Amino acid sequence: MTENLNAKIVNATKWSAITEVMAKLVAPISSMVLARVLTPEAFGVVATLNMVIAFAEIFTDAGFQRYLIQHEFKDEEDKDKSTNVAFWSNLIMSFVLWGVIALFNEQLAELVGSPGLGKVLIVACVSIPIAAFSSIQMALFKRSLDFKTLFWRRMAMVVVPLCVTIPLAFLLRSYWALVIGTIVTNIVNALLLTIKSNWHPRVYYSFQRLKDMFSFCSWSIVDSVLVWATSYIDIFFIGRALDTYYLGLYRTSISTVGQFTSLITASILPVMMPALCRLQNNIPMMRQTLLKFQKYTSILLLPIGFGILMFRNTVTTIMLGDQWGKAASFIGLWALMEVVTVIFSRFCTNVYPAIGKPRVSVIAQILHLVILVPAVIISGKYGFKALYITRSLVRIESIAVNLIIVYILIKQSPWKMFLNVVPQFLSCGVMSLSAWLLLQISDNIAISFLWILICGVVYFAVLYCFPSERNLLLSLKNRVIDRIINRK
Repeated sequence: MTENLNAKIVNATKWSAITEVMAKLVAPISSMVLARVLTPEAFGVVATLNMVIAFAEIFTDAGFQRYLIQHEFKDEEDKDKSTNVAFWSNLIMSFVLWGVIALFNEQLAELVGSPGLGKVLIVACVSIPIAAFSSIQMALFKRSLDFKTLFWRRMAMVVVPLCVTIPLAFLLRSYWALVIGTIVTNIVNALLLTIKSNWHPRVYYSFQRLKDMFSFCSWSIVDSVLVWATSYIDIFFIGRALDTYYLGLYRTSISTVGQFTSLITASILPVMMPALCRLQNNIPMMRQTLLKFQKYTSILLLPIGFGILMFRNTVTTIMLGDQWGKAASFIGLWALMEVVTVIFSRFCTNVYPAIGKPRVSVIAQILHLVILVPAVIISGKYGFKALYITRSLVRIESIAVNLIIVYILIKQSPWKMFLNVVPQFLSCGVMSLSAWLLLQISDNIAISFLWILICGVVYFAVLYCFPSERNLLLSLKNRVIDRIINRK
């Protein structure tokens, strides 16, 4: 069973990685064009709208995705009944919430910092029922670790902006291009998942089953609300304290970093959750799997974060253009904190639901908000720079808390997790020093590409000097070669 699960994990990770690599070859084109056609204010407006949509989607999903991924069903019929209850509950709730948003559209728009845009909010929230329609199929694919099927869905979501959002941006020159592009993307996503899925909804509902499912999901809903708060509370305060220009700078900086880091995290994290869930009765194996995920991820993720920090001006100019120059420092700092948070904190948060303790995640989120909210409020009074520095550094608290909690729950030593990635950090340190020296020679954008290549070589050369990492790199190389030969 363990060997079969490992094979599924490897296959799922492979397809998830292929998906993200292909996506990252296309997605930056859309971002680069849109950042040059639209203003930071347009992105700021959309950020406030997405805050409302993301909050509503917490309740339309109601934790059912997590339930379907984690729960051990008695048989296929039991799973099918629960899936139908989840589907219809999602869909009905999504229309109810869309109606509530439409009823109070102007008040909500003003609350999030976009007064006068109530009608735009109504249109943007069309995405809520569309996303609810496809979320259950998504959960079933993830449960079965079928990331090969999800490949085509992800590709469509990358291509749609090229074909829809960019032409609209040139035509409309406003936030409407982003709003309409998102709606079309969600429609295409729902159609593809429905076509590819072996499961299709049927007329069945059980309030008793809903009650049982909700009792399982209640803590997950609370956790999702708190995750939303930690993700969007800063947007709320920036939108009200500063303006949509700085809000656009802020949100676009975060999404720009995400385009680089998600190449790795989006390949690993979706696979990690169902993999750990299958090991909920084998804690020693879960600890080994956690360390393995951390090790493999850090090899590629850490140099990306350190690299963006050192070449932040180059990254900003290439990805966004000259009008986004004020975002460069934030992009560099956020990239560093993002990769460190993933390696030491986000992996830990996958353990809590995997062992059936979602309320622990709630506690961790509350502890984070206790620090985050006053930090954002106070720092926001001193301007944009003070706010983004504070917001970035506050993430250290969540790292400390999650390391402590995961030790209490499964006895995973924080010290062992640190030692697990020491070679990667030392290699990144040497790489960063090399980057600083090279940039003293020239910081020209064209020359920076050569510097980046040299830094990559330096990183892997230093990493290769560690015997354990050398064996790992050689093993990975041999696996790649074997796969290429077998395909031929």
